[in-house]
Amino acid sequence: MHKCILYKKKANKKVECQACNWYCNIPEGLTGICGIRQNKGGDLYLLVYGKAIAVHVDHIEKKPLFHFMPGTEIFSFGTVGCNFHCLFCQNWDISQIKLKDDSEVIGEDLSPQDAVDYCLKNNIPSIAYTYNEPAIFFEYAYDTAKLAHKHGIKNVFVSNGYESKEALKKIHPYLDAINIDLKGFNEDFYKDICSAKLQPVLENIKRTYKMGIWLEVTTLVIPGKNDSDEELKAIAEYVASVSKDIPWHVTAFYPQYKMMDVPPTQSSTLERAYKIGKKAGLNYVYTGNIPGMEAESTKCPECGELVIKRFGLDCDSCEVDDNGRCKNCNHKIPGVWK
Repeated sequence: MHKCILYKKKANKKVECQACNWYCNIPEGLTGICGIRQNKGGDLYLLVYGKAIAVHVDHIEKKPLFHFMPGTEIFSFGTVGCNFHCLFCQNWDISQIKLKDDSEVIGEDLSPQDAVDYCLKNNIPSIAYTYNEPAIFFEYAYDTAKLAHKHGIKNVFVSNGYESKEALKKIHPYLDAINIDLKGFNEDFYKDICSAKLQPVLENIKRTYKMGIWLEVTTLVIPGKNDSDEELKAIAEYVASVSKDIPWHVTAFYPQYKMMDVPPTQSSTLERAYKIGKKAGLNYVYTGNIPGMEAESTKCPECGELVIKRFGLDCDSCEVDDNGRCKNCNHKIPGVWK
């Protein structure tokens, strides 16, 4: 166990957790919605500190981040638990685990120092807090990010966008990039499919952009659930209203967890979503989870030249210099390139 830093004491030994937008009021002995932050004696403890259930070295493109150090590797880890309960979750076997106490914690020992040492030894330039929602294991992520930053290693959240204002403010000095899932654009979808709310996600997309954290947005396009022209148009227009330079990833769904009866997304659907995004004014719209589609790669919006060629998660070539300029026409392409 590790004592949390994002919580407020309440009457009768209750606590208010301030890690995410649920702001759970937790009675003594219980956990919040996430199942891993527990009230013990009127104080809040993170049950999974230093216990990673998933650890991998990934392509940065898997996050997905396409304008953030393309072609590099990223050390990635997550814990059990989540503050959403998405019916389509691909990591449901770890995200939907709830703990009664720290004796039930599963995962390998991985301290913040262990994660940073591995990156230093293997020349890995960044760390991703991913596979489940990093806000819920905030103290673990925060300590790792702070140490990584000290050694020149960049930090990335792969997130459902439900961080609290307090969490974002505290992690801000050490967080270099975030990919936020914008899963749909109506409250019913978030309530019925994700057991969550839409508005906090919209607010955090604006908040992280204004904070100067590099931001990319992903929508998993699910047949019959969020794939209508109206829904996709609303998402694209919202992202464009924040900035037309935010990359929007429209990715294919495959049957998972409690949505095994829903068919996979067709490439034609992603092509339609791509066109909707471009019509909304977005400069960078990418298709994902179906390798070989043209919209996996990056074209310069000024000269139209192919500047980053991708196939699936592989970055085959990059014609963007370290200052983010197209090598053909010198147009500035937003992102983090070194």
